[in-house]
Order: sequence, then C-alpha cells, then structure tokens
Amino acid sequence: MSSIPTTKPLLNLNDKDDTFFNRELSWLAFNERVLANSFDTTLPLGERLRFVSIAANNLDEFYMIRLAGLYQLRTRGFTTLPEQNISIDNLILQITKRAKQLETTQREQLSALLKECTKMGVSLIEETDLSHGDIKWLKNWYETNILPLLAPTTLDPSHPFPFIQNKGKCVFFELRTATGEIIKSVILIPENIQRFVKLPSEEIRIVCIETVIKIFINIIYPHHSIKSSGIFRLLRDSEIEIDDEADDLIRQFETALRARRRGNSVSLTVSDGLSSDAVKFFSQEMRLREDQITIASGHIGITDFSKFLSFLNSSLFFKPYDARFPQRIMDFKGNCFAAIHNKDIIIQHPYESFDVVLRFLQQAAVDPQVLTVRQTLYRTSADSPIVKALVTAAENGKNVSALIEIKARFDEENNIQLAGRLERAGVQVAYGLANMKIHAKLSLITRLEAEQLVSYAHFGTGNYHPVTAKIYADFSYFTCNPDLCRDAWHIFNYLTSHVKPHKFEKVIISPFFSENWLETHIDSEIKAAKAGKSAGIWIKANALVDKNIIEKLYDASQAGVKIRLIIRGICCLRPKVKGLSDNIEVTSIIGRFLEHSRVYVFANGGEFLSDKNIVVMASADLMPRNLHRRVEVFIPLENKTVRAQVLKQVMVALLQDTSNCWELQSDGQYKKRDEAGVGFSSHNYFMQNPSLSGLGSLAVIDK
Repeated sequence: MSSIPTTKPLLNLNDKDDTFFNRELSWLAFNERVLANSFDTTLPLGERLRFVSIAANNLDEFYMIRLAGLYQLRTRGFTTLPEQNISIDNLILQITKRAKQLETTQREQLSALLKECTKMGVSLIEETDLSHGDIKWLKNWYETNILPLLAPTTLDPSHPFPFIQNKGKCVFFELRTATGEIIKSVILIPENIQRFVKLPSEEIRIVCIETVIKIFINIIYPHHSIKSSGIFRLLRDSEIEIDDEADDLIRQFETALRARRRGNSVSLTVSDGLSSDAVKFFSQEMRLREDQITIASGHIGITDFSKFLSFLNSSLFFKPYDARFPQRIMDFKGNCFAAIHNKDIIIQHPYESFDVVLRFLQQAAVDPQVLTVRQTLYRTSADSPIVKALVTAAENGKNVSALIEIKARFDEENNIQLAGRLERAGVQVAYGLANMKIHAKLSLITRLEAEQLVSYAHFGTGNYHPVTAKIYADFSYFTCNPDLCRDAWHIFNYLTSHVKPHKFEKVIISPFFSENWLETHIDSEIKAAKAGKSAGIWIKANALVDKNIIEKLYDASQAGVKIRLIIRGICCLRPKVKGLSDNIEVTSIIGRFLEHSRVYVFANGGEFLSDKNIVVMASADLMPRNLHRRVEVFIPLENKTVRAQVLKQVMVALLQDTSNCWELQSDGQYKKRDEAGVGFSSHNYFMQNPSLSGLGSLAVIDK
C-alpha cells in the first residue's frame, strides 16, 4: 500500500490564543483526509479515482464560498477577522499556499491513477497517441457534434475578452497568421457538451474535448499555426446576499442566482502550455492577483473526472450494496403506520433503505384516513419522489403543507422549481423564515383512527434526497409518541406563523433552546465529575466550531469528564493539550459512506451504555449558524430499542473503527489509526449486521 499522506499542523495563526484551530485550515485538513483515501491501495481503483474527484469538488466549493468570503472582507476594509485576532492577509496567504499544495497533490494523484487505469485497459490518450484512422473519425465526429456548439472569440479592440461564467472552462490560443501576426482566441467549452470522447475501438481509449478542439483548430482558423495553447478554468464568488426584507423572496433569489454566475473572480487555473504573456493577459482581464492564479501541469477541472468513471469496469468499484428493508415494516405487511403504531423505529441509511421514508409518505398520499401531511424540504432531487407523493396527497384532497428552504446553498434553483410545481398541485407552500434557514428535517402526518386524530412523525438527520441517501450515513426516526408529535406540530406552526414557540414536551430546537440545553448538560457532567461520580460525553457531528461550546468542553475536560468526539470535518477544538483538553479525544471517520448523522450522549450520572445515559439525535452540528441562525431539532431517544441501537450499536461501532478513522493530534495533524486499512470498519459492520430497531420478527428467530 502506498503511503497515506499525513495532514499538516494547524497552529500559529493567532499569536495571542492557540487554543482554537482555524476553521478554514481545519476544513483543508478535512479535504486532505478525503484525498488521502485515493492513496489507499486496499480500495478499488475506481473508488480511489472517485475520491480525487470528490476532493476536487470540495475544494472548488471552498474557493467559491470560504476564500471568496475572505476576499470580500478584505475589499470592505477589514484587516482582521471579526471577533478574532487573525490577520486576513496572513490567513489568505496560508490558505492559498495550503490549497495550492492540495491542488498539486490532486493532479499528481489523478495522473498516477490514470496510469493505473491504462493498465486496466482504459486509456486517456493525447494527440500524439492518435492514429490516422482515429483522426479521421474524430474529425467527422467533431464537425457533427461539437463544432456547431462552439463560439470562438478572436480578441481585438472591437472584440474584448468574453465573460467567463463560474466554473467555466476555455481553450485559449495564441495563433500566428500567415503574415506572422500573433492573435489571441478564446473558445468556451459549453457546459452541455461532454468532456470525454470515446474512440471506436476494441480497447477503451478516451480523448479530452479540449484536445479535440486543439487538433482541429484549423477548421476555425485556417492557415494559422499555434504559438501556444492551453485550457483555463475560472471560479467565481458564489455566495448569495439577500435582503431579508425582500417583498418577493422568490424573484430576488432568481436574480441572485443569475448574479452568482457573474460573481467576482476568485481563482484561475491555467495549463502550463500557455505563455507568460497569456497569463499576464488573464490577470489583467479578470482582475486577479498573482496568488489567485495557479499554473498547472496536468489536467484542469478534476471534478469532471467523476464522469470518466463511467468508462471503468464495475469490478473496479465497491461491490454494489443493496440496502436492507427493515423486517419490522415487513412484519406488518409493509404498512408503515401499523408498524410505527406498534413501536417506534429508527432507520440507519444507507444500510437500510430510504424506501421506508418514501413509502411512509406515499402511503399517506393515498390513505383515506390521512387528513394532513406536513413536510420540510431542504435538499432533494429534481425528480423527487417525495415531491410526487406530496402532489398526489394534495390531488387526493388532503391538506398538504410544504416548508421549502430556498436558501439551501447550490440547491436554490432546484427548490424554486419544486415550489412552483407543488403550488400548482394545490400544496400550501411556505418559504420559512427570511433571517434563518430551516435545516430541520421532519414530516408530520395526521390520521383519523377510531374517530380520534393520531399523528405520526418522522425526524431525520439527513436530507429528503433519494440519491444522497445511498451515500450519506443518516438516521430516520419514526414515532407516534404524542409528545414528540405535538412538538413537531409546534415546529410547523412556528415555521408558518412565525410565532416564537415557548415550550416543548421533548424536542429541543435552535435557535431558541439548543445552546442552553447543551451547556446545561455539559455543566451537569462537570458537576458529576467534581463529585466523584460517573461522567462522560460522546458527540458525533460533522463540524465543531462554536467557541462557547468548545470552551465548555475544555472546562469539562479540566474537571475530569472523559469526552470522545467523532467530528467528520471541521474541528476547531484542540485536543490532548495538558491542562486544557487532556481528557478529550477527537476522531474523524472518512470511508465508503459519508458520515452525516449527529448524536449527543451524556452519561447523566451513570456508566456509559447504561439506562441512565441521555441519547439525542439531531439535525444540527456544533457551529454558530446551527445553534443561532437555523431552525434545527434535537430529538431525545427514549424508546428502549431505538436508544439501544444508536448508543450500543452505532456509537460503539464508530468509536471502535480503525480502518476509516483518523485521530486529531494536539498540533492539528490527523493520523490514520490503521494505515493498512484492514482493521475494524464500522461501515462494513453496518452493512453486514441489521439494526436492532428494524429486526422485528428476526429478533425472535435469533433468540
């Protein structure tokens, strides 16, 4: 196995306070861990290539959002980060340096993996590898399928540099005319054409579209020769600023989405085949500083290589995994309401099928006893079966309400279209709250049973998205517990009426109660530890950024509370520091599936794994936005089987994971717990073992 890279230290950003890691550098460390999986030779080749593409896509978003935000602050006159003693210029310098190192590693690793693909019979070839027959076929294919879509621009005083949209890729030429004059030409590669062209041969031989354009440039510019040529790719600021008082939020978002495509230039990657004069020209035309331009040897636009995967044999990927359908539901002949009425059930995706969530809503849509359906939608697919179920329910005369979060980043356009579709079907659509996002995932269905109204609720940690549900590890909790269902009703009432809720039976919500609830329970563990009683905290989340919570965890560590944190991505807490965080262990699990569920466990005066422990699942991470600027839900798990599944099965397996686990060191480095990749994998365990909550009649058989 090739050596898995170790991430770099994160300290020395702030001379006055080194107790917190910087958020941006911590994120880059996370993406280094993602990319590190591409070096793991125990993984199939196709999956290693996929990790390179994922890391590249992640880095694009980092540039477009996080780095762009720092540039905005600097433009507005800020010299340090608000409320922090960190120089913006210094931070941008460190971020840019580390991000470019990450880009270089991505390109080098992509090149290495493409060589491995060649050994497997799939070759990405260059112009020099093409035969006369290849050229003849390509010319006909190019003239038929590509040339009509291209709009070359020759740059001169009457034809200025064209606008390049966000993520736009262009082939740039410096051409010499028959008279020796040098001209410049830009050819934008349209988004709707394929990046890779498969040649007609027994072997799988692929050519990049930019290579094809270069080969046949004389069709566009006859009697010209190439002085230099290459591809460049531009990233723009993609954050959307919205006036919270806008009268027509939908119309303003549509305008903002168009503006996103025209945001300020953030980063330009240029192939090294272009001259230094061309690079200077780009800098001037796109108003880019030198540190915003990367000269790259190798392929540009690595995110596109997710499409290259389609040329690889299925044997080069993980063996397809078919999610289980819970026996508990099948015991009731597939009737979700009967199964939930019998006992609460929690589903762990992707190990158990998202079809349970779909069936729950689809049955509600056609069930004559169902009177109302309420649903939040944060992210979902364009052809969402969830939306289809809501449409069917409305058409069947049920009272259907949908809370759509149109501020879900990069899903705004899709959500606007879904909203229109729902409204046309008669669904009551609300867009939530202008000043905060609705990040809670819940459904509430009310049925008439024996002349009484009975409610059924679904709480989720993930999005109602059937595609990501096959990749993201999340929980779906179904219950007809009256207290929880009343709480769900109060949440929906708040989202539509905008009247602040005052009291809940069980559920804790942001932005009103979550931070106080968390701090109260951490304080309880501190008090127990000081009294010599059992004390401990387990937390699983995607990010830990909130300074107040981190300081509370430091206090708990100093009081002797044993704390184990599973934080997949950004972690600003610094563990294992003597006198500060001796008792805090932080791990990150990066593997076949993306860990997305959030779990909060407090010892509550008992030993861990005892009945006294408080176990809560949530939609929220530990970031200021989740605690103060979003509607989030924390759901206590009190049903014995549901609670045991999350605490004793899921959390224990994750804490024991060695093959997917990275440990955060006090200097900010992450070290792979088991570089051989052959230790215990929680993901493999979950694939092979049914969940406790879903066993149903199988539990009796097992006994």
